[in-house]
Amino acid sequence: MHTPLSGWDDTIVALATPPGIGAIGVIRVSGPQSFPVLNALFPSKNLLQQASHTIQVGYLVNEGMQLDEVVLSLFKGPRSYTGEDVIEISCHGSPFIIENIIQVLLSRGLRMAKPGEFTQRAFLNGKLDLAQAEAVADLIASNTEASRKTALHSMRGGFSSDLSVLREQLIRFSALIELELDFSQEDVAFADRKEFKDLIVQLRTATGKLLSSFQLGNVIRNGVQVAIIGKPNAGKSTLLNTLLNENRAIVSDIAGTTRDTIEEVLNINGILFRLIDTAGIREHTQDTIESIGVEKSLAKMREANLVVYLFDVNQTTADDLHAVISAFQKENIRYLLIGNKSEKSSDAEQNAFSAVDNVIFISAKDHLNIDALKNALVKTATSGEVVMESTIVTNARHFEALQKLDRSLEEVQQGLENNIPGDLLALDIRQCLHYLGTITGQITNEDQLDFIFSKFCIGK
Repeated sequence: MHTPLSGWDDTIVALATPPGIGAIGVIRVSGPQSFPVLNALFPSKNLLQQASHTIQVGYLVNEGMQLDEVVLSLFKGPRSYTGEDVIEISCHGSPFIIENIIQVLLSRGLRMAKPGEFTQRAFLNGKLDLAQAEAVADLIASNTEASRKTALHSMRGGFSSDLSVLREQLIRFSALIELELDFSQEDVAFADRKEFKDLIVQLRTATGKLLSSFQLGNVIRNGVQVAIIGKPNAGKSTLLNTLLNENRAIVSDIAGTTRDTIEEVLNINGILFRLIDTAGIREHTQDTIESIGVEKSLAKMREANLVVYLFDVNQTTADDLHAVISAFQKENIRYLLIGNKSEKSSDAEQNAFSAVDNVIFISAKDHLNIDALKNALVKTATSGEVVMESTIVTNARHFEALQKLDRSLEEVQQGLENNIPGDLLALDIRQCLHYLGTITGQITNEDQLDFIFSKFCIGK
């Protein structure tokens, strides 16, 4: 359990459900005065005599006035989310009733909770480590099945368990090396250096896997920005409408119809794709408005995580595509080549692109081969990895700490190769343990905690 920071012995209150009119509102109270204060407002029963994890029904009454008929859920510490005494008040979802109850509680010495303060208290009271606490916020913000599974895995301690294994192995060898220092005069070795070398290799491999998962984790957490690029009349707007299954973009045979970028979100197999339909790119146009649209298209292309280059198979050659590929590779842009209007082309015409790798032929108008395009989007965005019940790093803070851990492990590895003295080796191991501790919260400070939990919603 962590040592509570100053000012954490009071009792807090906040609305735990979204603000606005609803059937029910839930007000959460946590701290040492939870039961005494609510007991004074609940004449139906003596809450101080009720068992934990029970539900009580009755009226909240303040100075003879009934506030509302409520359901009280009682959780006595440490068997609660925060590790403190907690009472959740389920009342009718009128904003007036909710605000009235909260104001009465504040008048009796409670204070409004800060963002994330309930989860921060859970961390400080040893109910969650820091990685698990941050996963709570990720779970609340999850908007796809993939992001939900990833956050839930971390919240249940999957990520923390992986880190714990690394930490325990390092601590064991650190203790043996520290013991050697105590017997330095007798020239004895307690730590098997060859075994330690093998362990460092294993730890760097495990750390490397976690680091490499961040690309996938970033895709799961933030989605993928996809720019649909191509010449005028290639069918970009038709493709966007087909993917969305609605008429979102104006479709016309007139080149240059799309003057500005259109952005929509599409969920494919649990991954969010932020699709951007851009103005057709052509080198020369007399239309000032269209020129502005083309410039925006080029900017979106450079900002995107992935570019879908859509071309009309009847008006494009293999040499044209090679020039496009060369331009993309020069700017290190990830791309998919999509040949549209294939319903009008023959097999022989499509075979003309055989020298170009990985071209997907579709008909946006006739919905032909669209599933293949969706699968290619997912495969390219996730680098072919499948989202499983394994640890995937989604948090930039964790990624940065793991990078520092890997560099420190490399220093330990080099130290072993160079046979450096045990006291220097011990310092390098302590540095590794420090970076592991910053992820799970064994190493932290008040400012860091305030920053992390300030990003939570108020009632969590």
